[in-house]
Amino acid sequence: IEMTAQVTASRPILGEKGTIPGVKNVIAVSSGKGGVGKSTVAVNLACALAKTGARVGILDADVYGPNVPLMLGVRGADPQVVQETVNGETVKRILPFEAHGIQMISMGLLVAEDQAVIWRGPMLHSAIRQFLFEVSWQDIDYLVVDLPPGTGDAQLSLSQQAHLMGAVIVTTPQDVSVLDVKKAIRMFQTVNVPILGVVENMAWFQPPGSEERYHLFGEGGGKRIEELFEVPMLGQIPIEVAVREGGDGGHPIVVSRPDSASARAILDIAGKLAQRVSVLNA
Repeated sequence: IEMTAQVTASRPILGEKGTIPGVKNVIAVSSGKGGVGKSTVAVNLACALAKTGARVGILDADVYGPNVPLMLGVRGADPQVVQETVNGETVKRILPFEAHGIQMISMGLLVAEDQAVIWRGPMLHSAIRQFLFEVSWQDIDYLVVDLPPGTGDAQLSLSQQAHLMGAVIVTTPQDVSVLDVKKAIRMFQTVNVPILGVVENMAWFQPPGSEERYHLFGEGGGKRIEELFEVPMLGQIPIEVAVREGGDGGHPIVVSRPDSASARAILDIAGKLAQRVSVLNA
């Protein structure tokens, strides 16, 4: 989809970077390494924020491995382009898809499921810009951006183009994840993006009907990050089969099983995150 016009925000975001029409707060969800459940956390966090009554959008910036459409149950839909008038100028913008009360855009909706996106950095930069500024976001309180793992082009493009309220860092307890998280935090600090907090995913496994907790990936990783960088640990999410089932089936656990241990943990994390954003706005 080719977009031709520049757009101007109806409500500016603080800062000198690009303003996003219809969006109040941009929150990046990132991780130092892959395989820590970052997209699962991002999707469920967006659903949890929506359950508070906020208007929420999610931007899948993981262009090379977009999983958000699957996790939200959006498949086989064609993107629609509308014309809107901004400051007296007619512009074309993409309508976001909606699922579970969340507005969403992803490269996974613009290419076939089995089609690889083989792009260099400038094309990735252009795609993220289009998703930020040329999507018709409708009065979004929180735009959650699911970034790819690592500290590459996507993170830099987002940091350069939009004012971020801050970043949420997802880790698992083991040392190999914590090591990469340190690099991710240093990267955001370098580009002056506040760290809103750390989420420790896959913190433990508790068999159904048992009180015993098994720390399959070790323990204490999130706490070590909190102490080292003086950023709050927003919470710990246990391992549950229902989390995986919800992601594969397009029904995030916060929506499908809100009374589960994982859903309760994510809802609590969302509350703390909203408080952090409120304080920064104040």
